[in-house]
Amino acid sequence: MQFSIIIPSWNNLNYLKICIKSIKKNSLYNHDINVHLNEGSDGSVEFLKENKIKFSRSEKNIGLCSGSNSAASLADTEYIVYSNDDMYFLPKWDFYLAEEVKKTKNNLYLFSGTSIGPLGSGLQNKETSRLTLDEIKNFDFNCGKTAETFDEAKALKYFKNVKYFDHQGSHWAPHLIHKSTWDKIGGFSEEFDPGYASDTDITMKLWKIGVRTFKGVDNSRVYHFGSITTRKKKELKRNKGNRLFLIKWGISSDLFIKYYLRSNTPFDGLLNDFPIKDSKYYFELTFCKIKFFFLKIFKFN
Repeated sequence: MQFSIIIPSWNNLNYLKICIKSIKKNSLYNHDINVHLNEGSDGSVEFLKENKIKFSRSEKNIGLCSGSNSAASLADTEYIVYSNDDMYFLPKWDFYLAEEVKKTKNNLYLFSGTSIGPLGSGLQNKETSRLTLDEIKNFDFNCGKTAETFDEAKALKYFKNVKYFDHQGSHWAPHLIHKSTWDKIGGFSEEFDPGYASDTDITMKLWKIGVRTFKGVDNSRVYHFGSITTRKKKELKRNKGNRLFLIKWGISSDLFIKYYLRSNTPFDGLLNDFPIKDSKYYFELTFCKIKFFFLKIFKFN
């Protein structure tokens, strides 16, 4: 099964090289790789041309969302896999995602790989929020925090030792969406550029068209250095993305992740149309509504 892998990149050549090398080395299938270069003034253009990889390019940084949509326009297969450029794909990552696709009877799904990597890289802050101390210890898999210190041999030898599980409510990269579904929701919402909260926005758009299968596949693994590209942005942009999500959907991204997607809990099948509405849910919902009306009054955009 062939996937179209879309990778937005912003002058991140050392990581992009590692990412593409891993796809070619560790994939079971021969995939269609599509890159969007924001600027690409670091030698990325020459590298992609030398390796005969399709790419689009913008002279300035147009953001993760616009860049991803541009890369997706080059896709040649039925399946879109979105990836960060600072990910190393581990052996048979694609086999396990393909097996999930084969078991489904429709195109209403989002399947993701499972990211492992060093704590403190920026990756784990949310992904470990519901884990026990022992689970967090297992999840801390440090094979280098930079491209220069990456220990590929260690990653390949020990990545299966990290203990996790198939998990519910995944919205992390790398994630796989059928192209017909991607086209139906219009890919990433470009108003979220440079990219913060765009992952939860795309899952909300999927939710609105009836998707209830959001499965993180434990055996499909990538090593993630930790959002190297997005960490170039100012922290203010992160807050803007969260506020934009609240204005657009009427609830916060955190509430959606926690109560609707039930993120990082063991996978137990299709999600329910409505969350369990306990006192904590209503407390957080009330806070969302207060903040929503406050932002509306002051005309946040």
